[in-house]
Amino acid sequence: MKTNDEKLDRRLLAGREYRGASRIDGPLVYMRNTHPIGYGELVEIVAPDGSRRNGQVLDTSDEVVCVQVFEGTSGLTLPGTGMHFLGEPLSLSVSESMLGRVMNGLGKSRDGSPIAQGEFERDVNGSPINPTARVYPRDFIQTGISVIDGMTTLIQGQKLPIFSGNGMAHNQLAAQIAKQAKARGGDSDFAIVFAAMGVKYDVARFFIDSFEESGVIDNVALFLSLADDPSIERTITPRTALTLAEYLAFDLGKQVLVIMTDMTNYCESLREISTLRGEIPSRKGYPGYLYSNLAELYERSGKIRGSKGSITQLPILSMPNDDISHPIPDLTGYITEGQIVFDRTLHSRDLYPPINPLPSLSRLMKDGIGKDMTREDHPHLSNQLFASYSHVLDVRNLASVIGEEELTTIDKQYLKFGQFFENNFIAQRFDEDRSIEDTLNIAWQALGYLPAEELLRLSEDEIDEYWQENDE
Repeated sequence: MKTNDEKLDRRLLAGREYRGASRIDGPLVYMRNTHPIGYGELVEIVAPDGSRRNGQVLDTSDEVVCVQVFEGTSGLTLPGTGMHFLGEPLSLSVSESMLGRVMNGLGKSRDGSPIAQGEFERDVNGSPINPTARVYPRDFIQTGISVIDGMTTLIQGQKLPIFSGNGMAHNQLAAQIAKQAKARGGDSDFAIVFAAMGVKYDVARFFIDSFEESGVIDNVALFLSLADDPSIERTITPRTALTLAEYLAFDLGKQVLVIMTDMTNYCESLREISTLRGEIPSRKGYPGYLYSNLAELYERSGKIRGSKGSITQLPILSMPNDDISHPIPDLTGYITEGQIVFDRTLHSRDLYPPINPLPSLSRLMKDGIGKDMTREDHPHLSNQLFASYSHVLDVRNLASVIGEEELTTIDKQYLKFGQFFENNFIAQRFDEDRSIEDTLNIAWQALGYLPAEELLRLSEDEIDEYWQENDE
């Protein structure tokens, strides 16, 4: 902790302006012969025309300081660029009034009207959560999406990424979850923080219109970093969003769902900066610190002892070439507690949402479902759906070789189950909000296409109570 004299020295040095950059490279500006500068320190850049921009110290040494400029370096010149080092990290003035507002990646208003000054200034980089203070996540979040609620259940405090691909419906799913998600037992203390990075204008307009038309906009804080905004802003957007989420969750006691799309755009910005700095690249040209950088964001979720609130994360990333082994989904999978995987085949059949349940996984699901949480048959029912749908794919492969007419009676029943399961359980309307009871009942309807003796993962009591043979 700094003494009062050290803080005074910082403030005095912050009033000093250094003029004359030694190098400008993309969004980076280099300045020599400064006083000792701290990593992550906030910087005010003065352009030759007198306008001012914000920046952050990216690298510092005895010889030179590297500053990333959030608004871009267009119009800056080497001799005409000045800098004020402010002696403090980038912060966000947080307030509950930010719910219902549309902001840029730095937390400034996008609609022209000012945002009320918050009572607290918070470092956007956050503070590490003491692992011993964490509470194990156990409470169910209902998204209204059957394939998620039934088979890849989201739990309060979990980080569960969505692996999609270019051109697939991840933006629609993100908007639908933001509109429908609620904590079981009521949604009075539920809030959404939505961070969009590098999205096109029409996508941003879609998010805003969706929230306004559904009436949930007052409960959503929307951070938008558009595709034509400086790419460097994308590296700050998730941090400002999570800073607000931490205030809402741990200061105000709200259950906060943070949706971040598209994390691939965020990682591309990291790669761009790393290349400009001349760092040694790792896999696919991404920096070697990509894992730790992503972990800094993902680990800001959870529940803390002594606080009623929680932060649940749904980061969305588009896999380049649908490659799940690409560094971004690969490293994300190591950090998070599962994944929801989109399938190109389901998408080509116009099924929405095109989620393939077999490679999807929620590692915390088992602790948040069952009696007194969702329904007592949920755990066994989910296991049975996984097993039965997996066998459907085997039967389809067999039918493609020998022909469907050569299949056994039971195999043909599995095909009927698979068709109903995909068209009625996985698929649903964009405006359809299903309760967990509706989801489980549809699952039992699908299993009605199979004989009871095939339902080996369900108890006899569950079969007697819920199963009904489908004669279609």
